[in-house]
Amino acid sequence: MGWIWSLVQPLVQLGIWVFVFEYCLKIKPATGSEGAAPYPLFLFAGILPWMLFSETVQRSASSILDQANLITKTVFPAEIVPLAVFLSTLVSHALALALMVAVAAVVLHHASWFLVLLPVYTLALGLFAVGVAWIVSSLHVFLRDTAQAVGLILNIWFWATPIMIARAQFPVKAWAVIDSNPLSYGVHAYRRLLLTNRLPDAADLAVLTAAGAAVFVLGGLFFRHMKRGFADVL
Repeated sequence: MGWIWSLVQPLVQLGIWVFVFEYCLKIKPATGSEGAAPYPLFLFAGILPWMLFSETVQRSASSILDQANLITKTVFPAEIVPLAVFLSTLVSHALALALMVAVAAVVLHHASWFLVLLPVYTLALGLFAVGVAWIVSSLHVFLRDTAQAVGLILNIWFWATPIMIARAQFPVKAWAVIDSNPLSYGVHAYRRLLLTNRLPDAADLAVLTAAGAAVFVLGGLFFRHMKRGFADVL
């Protein structure tokens, strides 16, 4: 099946969630700035940026240990390993995104011209993901429970992101948590681009870009500091 496998996991997961949340729990997306698309499209558009981020971070956590022979036996910039994980994840993301655009065009009978801006948001999201990946991958070299902790944190992070439901459907007391989560802005922007004909809010791009650039720089500096001790423990 080749590259088709990269679409199987998100589609199966999407089908399970649609059954549980739409048919069992009767959850409906709130209408508003993210359009009024059917729930499967609403959910798929929101899960795309999350899966790009979470898969990059989860796979990167143990990536340095997995490539220990390459790093210790050759003059090799270890920073490239988490970056390579992101690029491989980006291929699967692009395939799923192409499917999303095609299905949305058929179901909603339109495709926004603003989709040409989507790579800008993907790049900002990628900076954030790689920055976090550098931090967790370097920590895992010294703290071997980091990968397990990352899985737990990502699980909590997922439910603190407006993926299953829109921000307006969360309790008001939870809005501060949602608004402090950079991925919330990425999810909102993806939905605006994929499900409506409206340009995403400038604040979405500003917050996501600022967070992505800051975490990318801090993650790079942290990784550079930590890798000085890699040779002693790998």
